[in-house]
Amino acid sequence: MARGSRGGFGRRLGCSIGALVMVVLVVLGVGWWIGQRGLPTDPDGPVPPRETPEIAQPADCADVQLLAVPGTWESSPTDDPHNPAFLPQALLRTITDPLSEQYPGDRLEVYTVPYVAQFRNPQRPDEITYDQSRAEGTERARAEMAATHEHCPYTSFILLGFSQGAVIAGDLTNEIGTGNGPVPADRVLGSVLIADGRRLPGEGQSPGLNPGNGQGMEISLQPVTGFTQLIAGATMTGTRPGGFGELADRTAQICDSRDLICNAPLNVVDGAARFQEFVANNAVHALYATNPDVIIGTTVPEWTIGHIRELTDAAPEIAHG
Repeated sequence: MARGSRGGFGRRLGCSIGALVMVVLVVLGVGWWIGQRGLPTDPDGPVPPRETPEIAQPADCADVQLLAVPGTWESSPTDDPHNPAFLPQALLRTITDPLSEQYPGDRLEVYTVPYVAQFRNPQRPDEITYDQSRAEGTERARAEMAATHEHCPYTSFILLGFSQGAVIAGDLTNEIGTGNGPVPADRVLGSVLIADGRRLPGEGQSPGLNPGNGQGMEISLQPVTGFTQLIAGATMTGTRPGGFGELADRTAQICDSRDLICNAPLNVVDGAARFQEFVANNAVHALYATNPDVIIGTTVPEWTIGHIRELTDAAPEIAHG
């Protein structure tokens, strides 16, 4: 009887020890599992999160750079990009001057691309060809954006262009939006194209009255580009492959429906005659500064200034190292 009692006691003791060992193993296993997941095992509290290093860039970098590309005959390759004086009444100056006065340079840098900005035609035989002018403006704008992004990687950009400058700014918007530009698309806050010769209905956003009966001159006249090259050195490049890509919802297309530069007829029967008409079409094309019929209730400069202010005010403030 005593032997049986001792045997029962031994079995109970063995079971207890076995259960204890199992508990210890489970606790050790849970501790290992928690450690592998990177969760805190310290009973005093959770591990504090890692500090994110502060984003900073050189002291001479602005939070936002506004890249303005003037229209034909409104710029010069020797003009001062930070204080343009070639044509005081240039359309874009009605936009950039008030913005420069409102914002300090470390918040908004206004850079007006200096380029030849010419368009040779029979009435101006000594002018540089459109192709040469456009290539120079595009290269200078692209180089400025690339240099700024390399030196100031956290600076955001806004693109602005009028007429020939709108074609250049639009082409850069296309490059960036389709992943082939000098800066990443997420660094561009917006683009404003006024009287874009490559305007295609449905591409970008129209803040004003959306002309639905035409398209940019360079699209309509592409079938007769041999003629336009002959008399003006102007290649009609057609539509932009890929449109504005990622920047489609950040690109504003502004065009007066009567302006043949950005709203040419879809079908051009007599290319020669219509090209001469487009080149001479300066009446409406030259009135965007005061025209009240493009964006209801305001003018193009007033709307653009307000739009750029909204983009600038919403942009992050970057610390300067």
